[in-house]
Amino acid sequence: MDIRYSTGPNDVKRYTTEELRKEFLIQDLYKPDEVTAVYSHVDRMVTLGCMPVNEKVSIDKGIDVWANFGTHYFLERREIGIFNIGGDGCITVDGTVYELGYKDCLYITRGAKEVLFESADAAKPARFYMVSAPAHTSYETRLLKLADANKRPCGDAKTSNKRVINQFIHPDVLKTCQLSMGMTVLEPGSVWNTMPSHTHERRMEIYMYFEVPEDQVVFHMMGQGQETRHIVMRNEEAVISPSWSIHSGAGTSNYTFIWAMGGENQEFDDMDNIPTQDLR
Repeated sequence: MDIRYSTGPNDVKRYTTEELRKEFLIQDLYKPDEVTAVYSHVDRMVTLGCMPVNEKVSIDKGIDVWANFGTHYFLERREIGIFNIGGDGCITVDGTVYELGYKDCLYITRGAKEVLFESADAAKPARFYMVSAPAHTSYETRLLKLADANKRPCGDAKTSNKRVINQFIHPDVLKTCQLSMGMTVLEPGSVWNTMPSHTHERRMEIYMYFEVPEDQVVFHMMGQGQETRHIVMRNEEAVISPSWSIHSGAGTSNYTFIWAMGGENQEFDDMDNIPTQDLR
């Protein structure tokens, strides 16, 4: 498991491009029949990827759960949200099978002991993207289709940010301990997300960009509003955004991204907005 320690805004001001990428960028999430995991000390969030091809893959494959978490199984004191961004697949949770198509989401509550990933067709494997947060209580494991998401159109074509925010793991859809996740889809001709920029000191965020064409990129903006930095990202890469950092992005084409949040609260209007003219 890759471990990322917390870094402060004063240190990041002096980072080179490679240092920024090493600290915050998450690449190569999908390896055949493996689980890739990145543990961030920012709110103790874990980002995972799994691409089952020829076998059923356990969520803890290759992870020393006791050494990394001090628990007997991965979700003993954690909850997790999972999106499928590949071919059809299924997830078995303590004997119950959930079938996930493209852009479907599964929330698994704290206490699930056995989680297995499988693809319907080895030639078109599922790609399960996951984010896990610590949890102190349990709710209900639930499969969420795209139609189940709370949809919030926003932005405008005139400012190149017309998009739809699909809230899946969200207080208006289902109860969780602290994890929130959703998917934002930009319209053709729109490239900006989360603009105007903001921070939220009470929770952190992780973005995973996908549906980015092979010859295109996304410039992910981060850092303090008065000390912005950027990371160039490609398809199916994720980025860690600490609470003190903005998390806007601009692509060389339209794209889709999955956001995940964890921290002190789930109040989505609890943010510190930064007027665009004040960015530096």
